[in-house]
Amino acid sequence: MPRFAANLSMMFNEVPFLDRFDAAAKAGFTSVEFLFPYEHPAEEVGSRLKGAGLTQALFNLPPGDWNAGEKGFAALPDRFDDLKKSLQTALPYAQATGATARRWRRFTNRWRGRQNSSRPTASTW
Repeated sequence: MPRFAANLSMMFNEVPFLDRFDAAAKAGFTSVEFLFPYEHPAEEVGSRLKGAGLTQALFNLPPGDWNAGEKGFAALPDRFDDLKKSLQTALPYAQATGATARRWRRFTNRWRGRQNSSRPTASTW
């Protein structure tokens, strides 16, 4: 049986972001995802998630300057310092929501497997 996560960035826009957790639960979802939660305190996001009885499927790292067209920079070697800062920003949200690092581990394992010295690897952290 397929399981779907409600994307709170795209769905239930008739209510404020923090109220979308309850809306998703009432619609029958058991898991949610969203783009960028960083306008709201991590503790509040986690509280709303758990209060609605939901699990977190995923959320994205800060993308950089979205209004300037940036959609992330994890693959840009000259933005590695920005990537490290974005991880520090995202970590409290991962802890508050119980999000796992499964996808991130896959990503860093791919970096480790590359021999191109111009790309940073997880071991350089």
